[in-house]
Amino acid sequence: MNTCDLPIKSDPETVIVSGNVRIPVVAFGPRWLVVEKPCGMSIHNDPGSDLCSLTLAAVHAGCLSAVDQDLSAIHAVHRIDRDTSGIVMLAGDPKTLAFFGNQFAAKAVLKQYLAVVHGFLQGPSGDQERADWNWPLAAGAAGRNDPAGKGKRNPCTTRWRILAHRLHYSLVECEPLTGRKHQIRRHAKLAGHPVVGDRRYGSARSLAYLHRHHGFNRLGLHAHALTLRLPGEAGTTTFHSGGLPRAMRHLLEMDR
Repeated sequence: MNTCDLPIKSDPETVIVSGNVRIPVVAFGPRWLVVEKPCGMSIHNDPGSDLCSLTLAAVHAGCLSAVDQDLSAIHAVHRIDRDTSGIVMLAGDPKTLAFFGNQFAAKAVLKQYLAVVHGFLQGPSGDQERADWNWPLAAGAAGRNDPAGKGKRNPCTTRWRILAHRLHYSLVECEPLTGRKHQIRRHAKLAGHPVVGDRRYGSARSLAYLHRHHGFNRLGLHAHALTLRLPGEAGTTTFHSGGLPRAMRHLLEMDR
């Protein structure tokens, strides 16, 4: 893939704005929303400034006309890390939350991430386009010296394919087929290609280099697509983010 083929960040039609914070709205219905969480924002742990709080405030202010303004709360159907940007499904009542939550529990939801990793990651051999990382992982988070984690390790699969190579980095599309904490980040570390900007599993030296030479200060992981079934629909719908975040795109463009 050439530089011009990298997924470009597009300008969404609807954006929730609070101060300097911009939350693109990908799609919404009466009691659900799909939004694009910025890097560094908590989903629900910072009342008044987290993703759920700001989205609920926008609904009550009438910024999203198709969403019921009488909602008393906004709930995250699933989670992505604070330092990960990208697609998040939100629900406006317990019934809608359970409807989507059951799909996640049944592993009927497809999640696709874009990750910039260190080094030249070799693609699958032969005619295969995709490969799997299958290292078992413990349930809890781990660290750079033991990314698999302590205690019982459970089967775990991340499917991946190469999208682009640069001098020092590779752009990878990842599909976590299981749901372990920090799964993509831990598998990338075990593969010898940690995600760039990863303060937990990467090295302090690489973090300093990225900051000093590229002004890169985020985790290079972005939740790009989510496929699931909407209420009242028989088939599935795929929601995409606006594209590769500018900081990740800039890092790849400058790495020549």
